[in-house]
Amino acid sequence: MRILGVGNSLVDMLCRLPNEEILSKYSLPKGGMQLIDKEMAVRISNDIKHLECQFVSGGSAANTINGIANIGEVETAFLGKIGRDEVGDYFENDLRKDGVETFMLRSDLPTGRCISLISPDGERTMCTCLGATGELLPEDVGHEAFQNVDICHIGGYLVQNHDMIEQVMITAKAHGAKVSLDLASYNVVESNFDFMHYLVKNFVDICFANEEETAAYTKTRDLEEGVKLLAQDTEIAIAKGGSAGVWTMTHGGKPIFVPSLPNRNCIDTTGAGDLFASGYLHGLMTSDFNIEVAAKYGAIVGANIIEHVGTRMSREIWDSIKSEFKKI
Repeated sequence: MRILGVGNSLVDMLCRLPNEEILSKYSLPKGGMQLIDKEMAVRISNDIKHLECQFVSGGSAANTINGIANIGEVETAFLGKIGRDEVGDYFENDLRKDGVETFMLRSDLPTGRCISLISPDGERTMCTCLGATGELLPEDVGHEAFQNVDICHIGGYLVQNHDMIEQVMITAKAHGAKVSLDLASYNVVESNFDFMHYLVKNFVDICFANEEETAAYTKTRDLEEGVKLLAQDTEIAIAKGGSAGVWTMTHGGKPIFVPSLPNRNCIDTTGAGDLFASGYLHGLMTSDFNIEVAAKYGAIVGANIIEHVGTRMSREIWDSIKSEFKKI
């Protein structure tokens, strides 16, 4: 079993805010993702430099692949683009140390960065300066990385480059892989509405969406109804409601509800959806595509990651997660 992630190669700057004044100052949509230029990144960084910040390698698909690598059993790989700089070296080495095979292209631009602003309620708002990862082009999508891949998991933020994300999906399909897509952010779905529907209907086999993304894609805020509509367009649909649980459904099947784990101390939702996808995809690949088992795996991983700042967990926590898997 082998899974390939394709997505933005970013180093995350995680910062817990005492209030949401900075979101208002820069008109940042809370809970969303905003592309910013280098100048704005400098201004925001200067405004938060007095606060405690943490640096980790990130990017939605890379977070998901790293999580699967930590669970084990499934071979993992990642395709992306980084700069010829120390930050890029850090990103690639961070994946490699967890056993991920890397297919990294290099650019003269600096490695991309994401400022993740964490509100007091744990909600994260992301400001992304793409740098090198914004230069990932259709001609960069070679065939070597796709050899013997069962699932290709793609970060939805790549939809900003229509030709490139479509080429990734075409190449994955040509190698017999199923295509998994995380819809990324409600404002990304809204601004690419028609193209996102085109991708899901024509290429995507597994589609992840949180409550806001489900509403943006299906035009309904009812998660059960939303997963039904999403499943009309794809083989497996997942509509995540956070503490309200998750709905999942196969095309032509019946919706299945899995509750969230109770009594969790939410500190930071950064990467919660990415790590839910880690558990879900691992569950799919190790249970002969049993979507209920997959959703339960996802709920366990997602419940653990929100109790920590950032997208990385210790070996002890991963061992505990795998022990929980065995009870299902």
